[in-house]
Amino acid sequence: MTNAHVLVAEDIKKTFTEGRQTVEVLKGVSLSMERGEIVALEGPSGSGKTTLLSIVGCILTPSSGSVQINGHNVDPHDDSALPAIRRSSIGFVFQQYNLFPALTALENVMYALKIKRLANAGSGARAEAERVLDAVGLSDRKSFLPADLSGGQKQRVALARALAGSPPVLLADEPTANLDSQSGAAVLELFRKLAREENRGLLIVTHDPQVRMIADRVLTIRDGRIAA
Repeated sequence: MTNAHVLVAEDIKKTFTEGRQTVEVLKGVSLSMERGEIVALEGPSGSGKTTLLSIVGCILTPSSGSVQINGHNVDPHDDSALPAIRRSSIGFVFQQYNLFPALTALENVMYALKIKRLANAGSGARAEAERVLDAVGLSDRKSFLPADLSGGQKQRVALARALAGSPPVLLADEPTANLDSQSGAAVLELFRKLAREENRGLLIVTHDPQVRMIADRVLTIRDGRIAA
């Protein structure tokens, strides 16, 4: 593994057991991502995309295989270490935005920093939140509640929240699914710009063909395996 790699997953397998039934969702998936690189992960529903994203995001643990985040091995047997890795090294962007409706855009980002424990409450968190909201072009909307923002603006707040604290890895799960094509294209261009400028690795799980326009590589997963 070189220093340029911020994410390396090797021979990831994941099996779920429900009662007497065992389902092998991932059947030996390997991928890597460098700083500043954008990788799109495509595949039909049920192919294992979200499971893989959850494993490299330290939400789920693999049945076997290894994950390295920013040069550090992730120990699947140390549940207490996973939240710390998520907080320090990974930023998430979700399909549903997941913003707190009673908090302003600024407060949503500041709350994320509090959860990440990467900035003290008060001026440090506020300055970082204002920085990332400016980076996504929402300085003039920082005092707005989510209900007063468009879908594209909500996703920009979600991106700002993921960028806060400067994690080296960004993971996005269907980030344009709830946006019209024009808003989706604008958000994707922002993803591209910020991944390059801030030297983050960006993995996007998607069904949106527009993502191909910003991706350095496109991987396809079918039946639990990366297609050749």
